[in-house]
Amino acid sequence: MKALVLSGGTGTRLRPFSHSMPKQLMPVGNKPVLEHVLDNVRAMGATEVGIIVNRWAPEIRSRIGDGSALGIDVTYLPQDGPRGLAHTVIVAREFLGDDDFVMYLGDSMLGDGDLAEISAEFQRTRPDAHVVVGKVADPRAFGVVELDRDGAVVRLEEKPERPRSDLALTGVYFFTAAVHAAIDAIEPSARGELEITDAIQWLVSAGARVRASQFGGYYRDTGRVEDVLECNRKVLENLRPKISGAVEDSELIGSVVVEAGARVVRSRIEGPAIVGAGSTVVDCRVGPHTSIGDGCVLDEVAIDYSIVLDGATLTRTGGLRASLIGRHASVGGPSEGGTRRLVLGDHSRVETAA
Repeated sequence: MKALVLSGGTGTRLRPFSHSMPKQLMPVGNKPVLEHVLDNVRAMGATEVGIIVNRWAPEIRSRIGDGSALGIDVTYLPQDGPRGLAHTVIVAREFLGDDDFVMYLGDSMLGDGDLAEISAEFQRTRPDAHVVVGKVADPRAFGVVELDRDGAVVRLEEKPERPRSDLALTGVYFFTAAVHAAIDAIEPSARGELEITDAIQWLVSAGARVRASQFGGYYRDTGRVEDVLECNRKVLENLRPKISGAVEDSELIGSVVVEAGARVVRSRIEGPAIVGAGSTVVDCRVGPHTSIGDGCVLDEVAIDYSIVLDGATLTRTGGLRASLIGRHASVGGPSEGGTRRLVLGDHSRVETAA
């Protein structure tokens, strides 16, 4: 089984960050979302991986390389614009051949679940398509799947006004070569894109075998700041404490990681939290569910439930919460004052007032 991982898209909901980096490289637990995805792909037994890329291809290539460091073999597949999920299968047609494959959205976080078991079931039973679904509170924002009593898919609908079920597509799909005929048969949707839901519905209507499995763990796409922060929280819950850097006159509580070359001085860190390689944390209070990237400087800072990307500098900033600080951003201000929230893109500079 091969894998097709989608790392195109414009990331409009994640601006300003998506102006200067692909959303799939947004760090969660100090590791890009795309690497979490590729870890899951490898765990499902797929080592030949095609990655759909757009204008951010150089950044993706620079981070992932040929995939050998992740235990996979990567082929990059350029797509000239956002033409729909089904169009990516057309782009990947030569790479995929007639092999079975898993298609995985590169900005979808799925954890603590049973993807490997679902993959094994697909490879054992080989329906024409097998979708991974999960229950959601408001199905109107998702592709919705309706099942019969035996777990077979009977209907799919994209963002319906009146959903027939609370089961939504999670962004992971398994296909045999039968999907190629389905994609050839469908027309672009009202928004001008080839929808994978339309291709799957075509298979259902044609009498093909289309199955579904409900994912047992958490899942979320990382299209918004709030989603990134929540995924970071979930990933850090599984953090194991490890001190590779220097800790001086400081208190570390719970699961805290201090990576090699980092220094923590006269500070209190309550885990789960991670301090990236080469970062310096001095006279700070770092609360739970906080990820500090590589090469950061934090001096007299109070922060929790936040992500600080590589190279950022925070000085005398009190009460930061639910914040996302971009690469090489600079934040400075007095240490007194109430709680603040900041969403800063790369190379930003802010001076906070009391």
